[in-house]
Amino acid sequence: MKGKRSLETRLIHGTYDRERHHGSLTPPIYQTSTFSFASAEQGEARFAGDESGYIYSRLGNPTVDILEKAIADLENAEAGAAFSSGMAAVSSVLLALVRSGDHILVSEGVYGCTYGFLEMARDRYNIDYDLIDMSDEETVRKGIRENTKAVYVETPINPTMKLIDLDMVIRVAKEKGVTVVVDNTFCSPYLQQPLDLGADVVIHSATKYICGHGDVIAGLAAGKAEFIQEMKMTTLKDMGGVMAPFDAWLLLRGLKTLSVRMDRHCRNAEFLFHKLKEHPEVSSVVYPGDPSSSQYELASRQMRQPGGLITFEVRGGKEEAQKVLNRLKMAQVAVSLGDAETLIQHPASMTHAVVPKEKRMTMGITEGMLRLSAGLENPQDIWEDLAQALKQQ
Repeated sequence: MKGKRSLETRLIHGTYDRERHHGSLTPPIYQTSTFSFASAEQGEARFAGDESGYIYSRLGNPTVDILEKAIADLENAEAGAAFSSGMAAVSSVLLALVRSGDHILVSEGVYGCTYGFLEMARDRYNIDYDLIDMSDEETVRKGIRENTKAVYVETPINPTMKLIDLDMVIRVAKEKGVTVVVDNTFCSPYLQQPLDLGADVVIHSATKYICGHGDVIAGLAAGKAEFIQEMKMTTLKDMGGVMAPFDAWLLLRGLKTLSVRMDRHCRNAEFLFHKLKEHPEVSSVVYPGDPSSSQYELASRQMRQPGGLITFEVRGGKEEAQKVLNRLKMAQVAVSLGDAETLIQHPASMTHAVVPKEKRMTMGITEGMLRLSAGLENPQDIWEDLAQALKQQ
């Protein structure tokens, strides 16, 4: 936004006011469950909303507030909210937008647990949803019903790395008066800022790139102040998926190095993409930075860099894919992404195992697919490990 410092600088300095915290260079951890009142009248005033201030850490905490202000600043939003997990963010945001009988339009191909939540919402609470291919404007337009209250988008999609044209989807949704929610986990605010394109709410599994060290489970959301406040005082407060102060502190620490980490993740992913594309045991590679891809122009337009994730297909299906994983010596066979370590997993049997096989195939999640999160190691060392694991039988 005009007049703001660069994103790299804001990641380090952000909106944190050191003077309000005795000059502490890093934000203090307010490790407390509750806050005492100066008087009974003050307690009454705070519960009534007539006086600002803290009551109970499930309702608000100074350390968590610093993080919420930071994600709002980085996503150019009016307000932010912190959650105990990425799925707490997804469920709290979506349930704040819909009621029984409403409909959610979802990008085809979505995180396995998001799919599980949508199935549960439909089966138990009469909240319907459709997974559609959002690459075509007319398909998106037709997919929006009279009772559609939200369009939910992942881009890149987990794990296929397919991109969604946010400009197009947001424009169509706005014509219909429908709220757009974008899961920005794979990019982080450093690579993509959906709110600048007109999205209403952005969500992160902060466990991933925002944390960067594999030691926190957390979620974040950002958007208009009115919606964020309403959501915080309803589905977040009453369902209870709130963030702990220490986790907020760890995420604030992680944010300071996000730009340098993301640059390295992206460089390593690009290096590995070129190596994988040439390997005889790899039948296909999907990476937003592939110049030969039909989505390369879109990636260049809405992403600052192509990101640190690659999906590739191993010849021989599931059996051979699992053999590749079992041969690895340095790269870690683990779900999640965005850690210092290179992580690799088999979506069909791991992150998306909850999705029925027929639906997985429709999403493009094949039995031989592997998803790789490029770590921060020397890229040649990562490749040597992958190369020996991909050796021909």
